[in-house]
Amino acid sequence: MKAHLPLVGDWYSIRGDLFEVVALDETDGTIEVQHFDGTIEEMELADWETQYAAGEIEDAEAPEDWSGSVDVEPEDDTRTADIYDDRGLRAAGNDDLDLFD
Repeated sequence: MKAHLPLVGDWYSIRGDLFEVVALDETDGTIEVQHFDGTIEEMELADWETQYAAGEIEDAEAPEDWSGSVDVEPEDDTRTADIYDDRGLRAAGNDDLDLFD
């Protein structure tokens, strides 16, 4: 029986250690994972299949506070702040640029 292949973006755990699959290269037979503390690790696909089949690797839910894995402080997370102007239009990053000059 073929083991479950991981999906990029899905979360798993090994003995309570939470990690996300960030890359899968079936040609090279490798999987790149990022642990919740930010550590990146590569594992062989054959090792994944063996550990998953043995129940050592389990499916997991993404943590509520995902920022631990990407080392982002809440005050530094500006992905949604200040991108829209007061009219609800997406603001440009070039505030000094006057398009009508």
